[in-house]
Amino acid sequence: MILILVKHQRWLPWGMLIVSFLGFLDATYLTVKHYRGDGVRCSITSGCEEVLTSQYATFFDIPVALLGGLFYLTLLILSIVYLDTRRDSVIKFASYITIVGFGASIYFVYLQMFIIEAFCQFCLLSALASTLLFILGMLVLSSRKNNSPMDNPPDKENNATSDSHSQ
Repeated sequence: MILILVKHQRWLPWGMLIVSFLGFLDATYLTVKHYRGDGVRCSITSGCEEVLTSQYATFFDIPVALLGGLFYLTLLILSIVYLDTRRDSVIKFASYITIVGFGASIYFVYLQMFIIEAFCQFCLLSALASTLLFILGMLVLSSRKNNSPMDNPPDKENNATSDSHSQ
């Protein structure tokens, strides 16, 4: 399955773009709510307010959601730059950054589960987004390890062979 995903790797930067955009929207929503002083109501879980007002919701008086927004915005911009320039170093750098987001997500889910003992659906959505970005990033790095360029068009020789068989 993974081999198939890596083989058809042109979608990976697009996947990173879409997931980072969704993560950015989620983090921006929470950041705006924080600075406005508005409560966040959960519709799926019941612990949003408890999680978002806990001592773990800020880092040196900066909302963790704002840091998450910067993380997602960085990946969003790098995805756009890669899609525009096709520079492998850009998508490779973005892939390494996903490790940080994944590590942070593991930590914050741990806090929700064992320390705060409450869950915030928006925080879990962010954890899902950063996990998906991590998986996509590792698939990108795996494809680079195998020295297969992301945007290699199909071999013309193979197309000619395929065309003659289909006739």
